Amino acid sequence: MALRRRELLRGAALVAGGAVLGAAVKASPLFAPAHLPIGGGYAAAADHADWERMGQLDVVWRVHTDQPLAALTFDDGPGPQWTPTVLDTLDRYQVPATFFLVGQRLRAHAGLLRGRLDRHEVGNHSWSHPDLARLDAGAVHEQLARADAAIRDELGRTPTLFRPPYGHIGGSTLIAAADFDYTVVLWSRQMRESYYQTDPPGQVRAIVEQVGAGDVVLAHDVGTPDRLIAIDQLGAMITGLRARGVRLVTVSELVRAGRPATVSPVGGDEPTGRPPAAGPVPHRSGVRHPARERLL
Repeated sequence: MALRRRELLRGAALVAGGAVLGAAVKASPLFAPAHLPIGGGYAAAADHADWERMGQLDVVWRVHTDQPLAALTFDDGPGPQWTPTVLDTLDRYQVPATFFLVGQRLRAHAGLLRGRLDRHEVGNHSWSHPDLARLDAGAVHEQLARADAAIRDELGRTPTLFRPPYGHIGGSTLIAAADFDYTVVLWSRQMRESYYQTDPPGQVRAIVEQVGAGDVVLAHDVGTPDRLIAIDQLGAMITGLRARGVRLVTVSELVRAGRPATVSPVGGDEPTGRPPAAGPVPHRSGVRHPARERLL
């Protein structure tokens, strides 16, 4: 009987606690659908007029391709410590890469990149590198807008790619990325420098042995000192991948290589199967960029 009484009391306490929590959720603006406490997880387009025209977003972390292509990507720069070293190595081996830039750092160190990006492409990595999944839609939009403007102003390029800091994606991040017509780029392989602090060649072996067709490889050109393990060994990685027949390209080139041949309009020529012409990943919305137009 005592056991039964304890079970009933425990059950009553749980019910009461649930009722209190439910009332708090209903009453608190923190739990309202438009502002969840786990920042920006909500993305119901019907609740915001500006979001109604959106509805498609490409997210890439690996590309399905039968060509031996992979993409090197570098996050968090530019910075005076290591970005020049990375660029020097890539120039030495004539390898292209994709740099996901933090707008705040670009404003401070744009000179590190000017005149050195001919074979490379750049993408948006936010203005100040916060966890965007913890921010609401307005704050995320500002992060992307400021970084987008910095890239256009400082480098004369219009980014088409976006990588969220830490790879964290909430609903507000998806909404903002769609507003800029970005392709969201994550990764399928990464430099794990902390694993190889006493064995730098081990990082080389891991990349050379594991990276294959369609992989997007994450590295950094700003950060903690252990990241120098990858940067210092970058030439050996490139040499090893080339020996395996892997060719390094930009993310946009990799994405194009994974797409089927474009079907010609009715009455036109048959598809040739040739890859599309070089250039960035085409925007789905054509030439208009509503989010950027609001900045002008």
